[in-house]
Amino acid sequence: MAQNTKDLVKTTTQPDGHRPARRRAMIAAAASPVIAGSALSATTGLFAVASAQAQTSGETTYAGAIRAANADGSIPAYTGGLLKPPAGYSPEKGYIDPFASEKPLFTITGANADQYKEFLTVGQLALLKKQPNFKMPIYRTQRTAALPERVVADVVAEAGKISLNGSALSGHSRSTIPFPNPKTGEQAMMNFLMRYAGGGYDREYSWFPVRANGDTYRVGYTDRVVYAENIEPSQVSTGLQFAFTSAYTAPPALAGTVYMVHEFTDPIKNPRAAWVYNAGQRRVRRAPDLAYDNVADGTEGMRVTDQYFGFNGALDRYNWKLVGRREMFVPYNTYKVASKSLKYADIIGKGSANSDLMRYEKHRVWVVEATLKKDSKHIYGKRVFLLDEDSWMILSEDCYDTRGEIWRVGLHGFIQIYDHGVPWYSIQLWHDLTNGNVLISHLDNEVKKPIQFGVKASWSDFQTDALRRRGTR
Repeated sequence: MAQNTKDLVKTTTQPDGHRPARRRAMIAAAASPVIAGSALSATTGLFAVASAQAQTSGETTYAGAIRAANADGSIPAYTGGLLKPPAGYSPEKGYIDPFASEKPLFTITGANADQYKEFLTVGQLALLKKQPNFKMPIYRTQRTAALPERVVADVVAEAGKISLNGSALSGHSRSTIPFPNPKTGEQAMMNFLMRYAGGGYDREYSWFPVRANGDTYRVGYTDRVVYAENIEPSQVSTGLQFAFTSAYTAPPALAGTVYMVHEFTDPIKNPRAAWVYNAGQRRVRRAPDLAYDNVADGTEGMRVTDQYFGFNGALDRYNWKLVGRREMFVPYNTYKVASKSLKYADIIGKGSANSDLMRYEKHRVWVVEATLKKDSKHIYGKRVFLLDEDSWMILSEDCYDTRGEIWRVGLHGFIQIYDHGVPWYSIQLWHDLTNGNVLISHLDNEVKKPIQFGVKASWSDFQTDALRRRGTR
């Protein structure tokens, strides 16, 4: 392993027997059915043990994840994920926590972080040391990620038949995980970029840029994303991946600004096409800068365009390296922070979200390192991503400045949308280590209308005339 890789992930080759006995016990408890027996019996019925993905033969799952438990049992075997809502669920109540009765096994703070640094990224460790309000409650690991059986069937049918030639996928038709066994960093990132999102979704949510002193304001946002196969007439043959419209609803200075985007599977051959309706000017214009490191309005510079959802857009400005698979602590099954019983004020805190509402688990992840090309420009000189082996969702990102110093830390709380089979986020956090600011995003606790998956649309809904009409309503 290269020296910079060791610095990035802070892993060790120290055998398990060299860990303090008490710490070995705590880490192993993260998935032990003996220690967590009552919780296991209460939740086992939720898992789709008989599903197609659990039955797929071999040592790996359809997603390329290792099916078996890890050596010390702290990561359990994969048994099919979570495809059944818990008792009491209704869309109006939001995605209730199927593990609400579970308690943290232990909590990582700045004071004890060094004991667990082999399972922490450089950014997480720095955040724990620098930000006293940030801590990581570690829970028993639950491998909940799952996809609908028809989506799994598409992945299995095309496995091993797809190649990536530059920015173009060859041999690809319907798979949402084109490279279950990736050989390069680009292939791993394509698994995230091509992920299944229910065919389309319509939602309303908020984010909060929070200064170090706690000052903040709410940014309201709506977006409607529809994938090519759900657009009439179908746009699959055109190379379109999805189209979306989004609009600011707050604060007043941004309200009424509407974006429209056409995103293509090959962003080099067919670059992103974007338009914006400006409420003040009451006109539609092209938005060619809606890409790469363009700063997103209402984020106070805390998130650039290609950090939306962890990463989006073209891969061409970086050299990508697949470092390998690691066991790491990541935000996972973060249903608690998504509770509709919470107000935004319960979540927003100085330096980070309320850590008592977060949940972290040990999972196997793919580590991907991106280094800025010499002839390219971006505010981040290096980025390190942790991608979940079960879902290919980005769970953590360390962002370095162009001098090689750790700068920002992204943490993205995974939840399984159990009634639609969609891997999703309940919260996204971007921390700035230099000034103590944080962007807390993806919150819909105070939104009454449930998120809608499986959305369909007409191609005419994503034309400039439609954008103009929406903006003037």
